Amino acid sequence: MILGGSISCHRSPVSKSNKVLHLALTSEVSTLDPALSYDNVSGAIIYNVYEQLYEYQYLNRPYELIPLLAEGQPRVEDGGKKYIIKIKKNIFYHAHPKLKPDRTVEAQDFINAIKRLCFKPINSSGWWLVDNVIKGTNEFREKAGDKLENITKFEISGLKALDSHTLSIELVNPSPQFLYRLSLSFVVPTPYEVLGTDLEKDLQHEFGTGPFYLEKLTKEKITLQKFKLYRDSFYPSVGDRIANNRGFLKDAGEKIPFIETIQYYVIKNNQERFEKFIKEEIDILPLTQDLYQDAFNELGNIKDFLRSKNIRLQASPTLTYWWLAFNMQDPIVGKNVHLRMAIAHAINFNEYIQKFTKSTGQVANSILPPGIFGYNPSSQLPFSYHPEKAKSFLKMAGYPEGKGLPTITFDTRSATELSYKQALFFQSELKKIGIKLEIRRNNFNVFLEKGKKGELQFFQDGWTLDFPDAENALLLLQSNNFPPGPNASFYSNPKFDQLYKKIQQIKDGDEKKKYLKEVEAIFNQDFPWIMQYYSRNFVLYHERVKNFRPSDLIWSYPKYIHLK
Repeated sequence: MILGGSISCHRSPVSKSNKVLHLALTSEVSTLDPALSYDNVSGAIIYNVYEQLYEYQYLNRPYELIPLLAEGQPRVEDGGKKYIIKIKKNIFYHAHPKLKPDRTVEAQDFINAIKRLCFKPINSSGWWLVDNVIKGTNEFREKAGDKLENITKFEISGLKALDSHTLSIELVNPSPQFLYRLSLSFVVPTPYEVLGTDLEKDLQHEFGTGPFYLEKLTKEKITLQKFKLYRDSFYPSVGDRIANNRGFLKDAGEKIPFIETIQYYVIKNNQERFEKFIKEEIDILPLTQDLYQDAFNELGNIKDFLRSKNIRLQASPTLTYWWLAFNMQDPIVGKNVHLRMAIAHAINFNEYIQKFTKSTGQVANSILPPGIFGYNPSSQLPFSYHPEKAKSFLKMAGYPEGKGLPTITFDTRSATELSYKQALFFQSELKKIGIKLEIRRNNFNVFLEKGKKGELQFFQDGWTLDFPDAENALLLLQSNNFPPGPNASFYSNPKFDQLYKKIQQIKDGDEKKKYLKEVEAIFNQDFPWIMQYYSRNFVLYHERVKNFRPSDLIWSYPKYIHLK
């Protein structure tokens, strides 16, 4: 049930400025260290403060990588194993106590960033990005050990600064998808002057080059201000058909960013965020599932009272999908495929999708999401809702009617009522076949920490692709990516790993499609996840917000926003 209550609709004075963009975060920022951030909340800040070598063109779909801090596209040599990248000059860092005011970006700064990903004590979430991908990273990781001074003492053989603004990256194997990795916030320029700083704890002193710098951070509010030394950067002059039809090109060629301030508010309660949006205290509101009833009428259209306030809706497909995950190292659920199959057949996912997404979710049929090469709309998963089959699998698992089966623990990924109600749904479904489920409620940060420590047994997980390629989906199941990497299920299969490496090294085509079909067959046999559904984005925004185009991959959208 969605919380009700009257909603005051007066205009708040905070929204009158056309230079201040007001946004909401669903939880506190866990870290501003680019080597550690791997969640949506931290990413919302990091991608506006820091910059990468490449980014996605804002107005084009399919997604197109364009230079950001790179001067142009890389020169690729040695059969696809070496990338030579020219870096823009006169890129100033934000003010930082350890940096001189005239400090600018150099090629070595990117090498420093990758060294931090490799350094064991940092326990970087981005280690998977370079692990056995860039030549010499694994050797550096062992040599550096846990001594901070070794970051500068030892070098990575595949990384060289050919001059102050030319970076050379040599790969272990050719990787047509490698450039995507250079668009992620793990690889942002990192001056050697800050290498001795505990970046995870020192949240107030970022060292970005982005269009906005961090002015203030508290548990309730984060303020970013326009960086006065930001280089000349301009709004896109080209876009796809949607960009043209929706008038997104009216500011073509204009200098960005248009706004002066991004004001974030930490508002954990979904209904409270909705109310503040209606009061115009927030400019843009991604809708959570429990707010659909507040926003949509019975026909699925935006409600009249929202239209009357000049509130707009954008709906778009996403690269986000959800599943139920098992800890494959757990002695109960991880070692018994028949038990996992029993659980899968016991849950009515069509009812779940109708109840919790208002039928906006698309039932998953593959471990790959629609919109990327290799997704096959005719793929089928090895389960369906069938309680009698569920009971049969439970008997094969050694627990007829659930007898002798210990209580299974389900951890929620947030402290919201919605997350709890979803857990109650799973609990109710499994109870019907004799499986007892204990629900443990967590906030998102606690959930992430439990995942890193291997303390989750059964849980819901989800992923938004970092880049639009099957490799980014499969890395979640690759055994080298155990936490702090993204393989929270601790799934491991040597053949799967071998095929993953092959997929990394080849371009889209029949061969890649063949390998993708093989890895999916292995997944279906081992069954570490119960795939649920693919998401769609529904975002409300006020009419004064111009140039807003939702995207799973473009976190730096505020620099394009024009407020009227």
